[in-house]
Amino acid sequence: MNQKRSENKRKGNEIVFRYGELFCGPGGLALGAIRAAIEHDGLLYRIEHSWANDYDKDSCDTYARNISPQKPESVIYSDVKELDYRSLPEIDAFAFGFPCNDFSIVGEQKGFEGKYGPLYTYGVKVINHFKPRFFVAENVGGLKSANEGKTFFKILNDLENSGDGYVLTPHLYKFEEYGVPQKRHRIIIVGIARGLGLRFKIPAPITKGMPLTVRDALTVPPIPHDAPNNELTAQSSRVIERLKHIRPGENVWTANLPRHLVLNVKNARMSQIYKRLYPDEPAYTVTGSGGGGTHIYHWEENRSLTNRERARLQTFPDDFVFIGKKESTRKQIGMAVPPKASEMIFTAILSLLAGKDYEHIDANMSGIQTEFIKDEMMPVKIST
Repeated sequence: MNQKRSENKRKGNEIVFRYGELFCGPGGLALGAIRAAIEHDGLLYRIEHSWANDYDKDSCDTYARNISPQKPESVIYSDVKELDYRSLPEIDAFAFGFPCNDFSIVGEQKGFEGKYGPLYTYGVKVINHFKPRFFVAENVGGLKSANEGKTFFKILNDLENSGDGYVLTPHLYKFEEYGVPQKRHRIIIVGIARGLGLRFKIPAPITKGMPLTVRDALTVPPIPHDAPNNELTAQSSRVIERLKHIRPGENVWTANLPRHLVLNVKNARMSQIYKRLYPDEPAYTVTGSGGGGTHIYHWEENRSLTNRERARLQTFPDDFVFIGKKESTRKQIGMAVPPKASEMIFTAILSLLAGKDYEHIDANMSGIQTEFIKDEMMPVKIST
């Protein structure tokens, strides 16, 4: 890292890491990052927004409204393929939750041959250009097994050798073990610049065995009546009648429904369809979709959740305002990284860089380490 970058990070008694992000969505990762300040040996270590990019206009507006209201122009609405990242300000920290559609277990799993699979390479390009001190990459758990594991190996190899080299720590996080009232499992890859001589350690779970429940998340404290994005969705009489026969934790396939309420579907038995939440457990995964009975349904009331309730399950604060119509807001919430989990990961990174101890685990993801991956690599063609 050049001298200019090192000087720019020191502001009095603060060490500030300038943060850039691709595929930023509404700002779940970023909110956790900017909340992750720590003090150590008389210095405050924190992360400061520099720029962000997404191809969804409403997501950009939401990000600007909540993360960078003083610099809305720093959130760039653009296709990543057309983004002139070389003209953007210097950064020391980078994050990208590259689109996961082609690696998800739901769908065709096209991997690198799909529309979204190659998009991680734009994150690699940003790393090569800015050479940040650390980066965080996020994707679905299905990434690990896509293309018999070759996809994951290829991505790890490319990230490890980007910039001036990085020491990687990939891990499959179960967010219900990290203070999130939702069973959401995601791969997080943390890369620390090799020249720093450090390796990231996975922060220890804080709610393992005693996860936050749906009931607590949505009722303690109650959501204010005037909270933003809290509009009810009108339910048809047929949906209401169907929900009356579905108990907490059941879905349309497991409930004892009268014949006229049974769905006549042969090849789409997703467990989330008209599934009620179970109040004394974490929620099932909040997604960006919402059609066909996948809105997420209240355990007691005969209705789907409001977007504010969905945002609570994702650990967004009630004053975080989502911009856009109801459908757009639901998509933004479902695609986001829970800020609570993000904050824990970024806090651990700052602690590592500051030389401050933190509780951690030594587990790695199914024994996968990049040192072993090199010998097992097989060529994978990527088109961008």
